[in-house]
Amino acid sequence: MKDIHEVLRQKQAKYAQLGKQIEMLQQAAEKLREVAPLLAENDDEDNAVLAEVDEAQGATEAMSAKAGAGSSSASSSKGSRPAAPRWP
Repeated sequence: MKDIHEVLRQKQAKYAQLGKQIEMLQQAAEKLREVAPLLAENDDEDNAVLAEVDEAQGATEAMSAKAGAGSSSASSSKGSRPAAPRWP
């Protein structure tokens, strides 16, 4: 059977540790509340930049798809061997 005083000390130590963790989480939550509006302001600007990047990537992919389609038709006429790139 366990000593009641030892069990009480362990429970009090655990209680103190949980109290510290709760305090640290509350401080972190307060800091997040302060920073959240700043992140929301930057989020609108970031979304605009990401939209521009997506448009640029879409244009690049479309150009590479057109180039790929042209080279695949040329390589299919030669057989199943892929065409090697030509260097000047």
